[in-house]
Amino acid sequence: MLTYPQIDPVALQLGPVAIHWYGLTYLVAFGLFYFLATRRLRHEPYRSLTGAAAWSRKDVEDMLFIGIMGVIVGGRLGYCLFYKPGYYLGHPLEIFMVWRGGMSFHGGLLGVIAAMAWFARSRGKPFWQVMDFVAPCVPTGLAAGRIGNFINGELWGRFASPELPWAMVFPHSGSMQPRHPSQLYQFLLEGLLLFVLLWLYARRPRATGQVSGAFLVGYGVFRFIAEYFREPDSFLGLLALNMSMGQWLCVPMIVAGALIWSLATRRARA
Repeated sequence: MLTYPQIDPVALQLGPVAIHWYGLTYLVAFGLFYFLATRRLRHEPYRSLTGAAAWSRKDVEDMLFIGIMGVIVGGRLGYCLFYKPGYYLGHPLEIFMVWRGGMSFHGGLLGVIAAMAWFARSRGKPFWQVMDFVAPCVPTGLAAGRIGNFINGELWGRFASPELPWAMVFPHSGSMQPRHPSQLYQFLLEGLLLFVLLWLYARRPRATGQVSGAFLVGYGVFRFIAEYFREPDSFLGLLALNMSMGQWLCVPMIVAGALIWSLATRRARA
């Protein structure tokens, strides 16, 4: 049985300025996105587009900047609306206090979709072509975020058998019983594994919309599985059908992804 190593969340202290590991994982996530997105320019159909439809590094840079805004705004609003709507309705000014924590992946996803819709419209590019470009570059950022969760000692897992070799005690949880290190499960599933599968899938020409649909289904399924090992939020607990809020948010995501993929496939065959 392992014990959480109590990692200092502050990576570097420069006088009154504290640089947190969690903030650095966001920088890593954005850096990985830029690196992978520039590689996506070599994949079809982006490599062969010419004229006004052509893609460039400038598009990647602008997309990254707009996407960051979508992640931050959407992630914060999603957390407030999905997880604590009553609290933030009574304390609206605290919505802006992002340094206190509280971000939602599903909210961040909606924020990125809105940002990419604006980008596509402003650049005259097909929306689903933009989303297919972005999707394979996202999972490594999710992986970086889960490492940040682990370093912070937050979002720990449910109770595990002491016989599990990697069962871990998280003192911050208020219990000295072993738990699943669910942050690492999510790092492996919705981060690394999803990246490998989606990157390989997207390397070959696909019908427009198929890569986006595959991302939604893949993330939704992996997150749904990981939630069985992750401790539900204490202020919510398990909801209907003994499912967590994270699982319920994944259900429409999986359905939407399957529908998008099916429609894209049907259009390609027509």
